[in-house]
Amino acid sequence: MADARSEEVVLSLEDVTKDYGDGAVVTRVLHGGALRRRRGEFAALIGPSGSGRSTLLNLVGLLDRPASGRLLLLGQDTSTLDDDALGRLRGQALGFVFQFHHLLPAFTAVENVAMPLAAQRGWMDDDMRARAASLLQEVGMLERAHHKASALSGGQQQRVAIARALAGNPALALADEPTGNLDTHTADEAFSLLRRFNRERGTTFLVVTHDPRLAERCDRVIEVVDGRITRLAVQRHLDERLHVQLGRGAGLLPGAR
Repeated sequence: MADARSEEVVLSLEDVTKDYGDGAVVTRVLHGGALRRRRGEFAALIGPSGSGRSTLLNLVGLLDRPASGRLLLLGQDTSTLDDDALGRLRGQALGFVFQFHHLLPAFTAVENVAMPLAAQRGWMDDDMRARAASLLQEVGMLERAHHKASALSGGQQQRVAIARALAGNPALALADEPTGNLDTHTADEAFSLLRRFNRERGTTFLVVTHDPRLAERCDRVIEVVDGRITRLAVQRHLDERLHVQLGRGAGLLPGAR
């Protein structure tokens, strides 16, 4: 019998669309896509430039609102929330890892990791620093905990950024090209860290990547083409992918959720 947590739907998009422009010129960039991600899944989000992939990521990250449809995060219909409530939900439920780590250079590694916790409370205390130090140990950066971010290498900075993303124990972590600025070896190390946190903590990951090698190591691949979501379920081998075009009346396939 499946574990109850593994059956929890963390993210659900229902017929979500997104338009840009106003007045007489309105461009639809996302066409009624549907998507569901459960606790502990590890999925890649791929698609060419201009496909609508970044738009989808912004919606999932609660940085933008859909034109129509519903986006539910941990069962909460986000269309019912005002901007302040969206900000609180984003801080509580989501973690972010970016291609360019966006660490604060004048702060130490431990302070950077504790920053999301401090932002929620309005201050930084010893418990937050201890939590941050524990995460730095998990990513192999404890010895650099009190070094300023500006003194760290690119790979070290990305390790700190991964720890920061997980400081609040988010249900869903969004990683936007997290290895795009790293050499192959360092990229593999960073990706392995994401997978380890996924397995050990049950964190759901949605990883944007242009690297087909990394996409092939994910459990699921979600492709966005011309503003439409195509889901590819990656099982044991690459030739077992299931292609499902969504937003055109297609239902969910059993086993490809």
